[in-house]
Amino acid sequence: MNQIVSHLRPDTKSSSDSMRQRTLKTAIGCTGIGLHSGAKVTMVLHPAEAGTGIVFRRVDIAGGGAAVPALWSSVGDTRMNTCLKNEAGVVVGTVEHLMSALAGMQIDNCLIEINGPEVPVMDGSAAPFLFLIECAGVVEQDAPRQAIRILKRVVIKDGERMASLTPSSGFSVRFEIDFGASAISRQEFFVNLSRGTFKAEVSRARTFGFEQEVAMLRAHGLARGGSLDNAVVIDSTGTKVLNDDGLRYTDEFVRHKVLDAVGDLYLAGAPLLGHYHGVRAGHAVTNQLLR
Repeated sequence: MNQIVSHLRPDTKSSSDSMRQRTLKTAIGCTGIGLHSGAKVTMVLHPAEAGTGIVFRRVDIAGGGAAVPALWSSVGDTRMNTCLKNEAGVVVGTVEHLMSALAGMQIDNCLIEINGPEVPVMDGSAAPFLFLIECAGVVEQDAPRQAIRILKRVVIKDGERMASLTPSSGFSVRFEIDFGASAISRQEFFVNLSRGTFKAEVSRARTFGFEQEVAMLRAHGLARGGSLDNAVVIDSTGTKVLNDDGLRYTDEFVRHKVLDAVGDLYLAGAPLLGHYHGVRAGHAVTNQLLR
């Protein structure tokens, strides 16, 4: 760990549009169901003081152990989602889509109150959370925005899966996927992230899954809230998208993997100045990269 950390340093000379920390102008909330738990949950995003970072607070749990910081070191489970867990064992699951929206809108400080163990899935993308942030408004704070500048290449390999961070003056993501299902096949996407780019090119990409995997996932306590309303589903032949409205982007699958990566990388605790490259990578590999 020390070797990887020595490759990184805080840097206030961010290439982002804003040089000041940002938070919400006012509180705003939503209600939905958890993708994996299937439980109804209400969530409220609150403004937070400069230097707070992104923090979840379980309002359904009494006592001081209800706060869960949105940091790489808090990640406790990476099966089909990124789940945070604090020292008291309090969890908040499926944080990646919300974290992606916060990153895309350059929100540094936010207190997120939630009355259940999982962020609501909404439509399976980051767009509803982006809409909430835009409705609440964003304000700059009297504190400089810090970033983590990548100084040397860091790479994690796990069989055919790979994720790396390399030096760059800004933040960009390249992702490659390759599925046997012909409805997906091989896709590659690159995006240079800046304010506006994320919204237009990434935010609306939905999570996806396969019809034949649903029963197995639910037997393991996963995807209990999943439906065609919040996920793109491929049929059992691997050739057809079951959603009546089709795809939002022709390459929506790989764009969603970019969306996930942006959210998982924001658990670094600050925006990154570097280039991320993922090949068949998932939540586990990206978290290993941050560690």
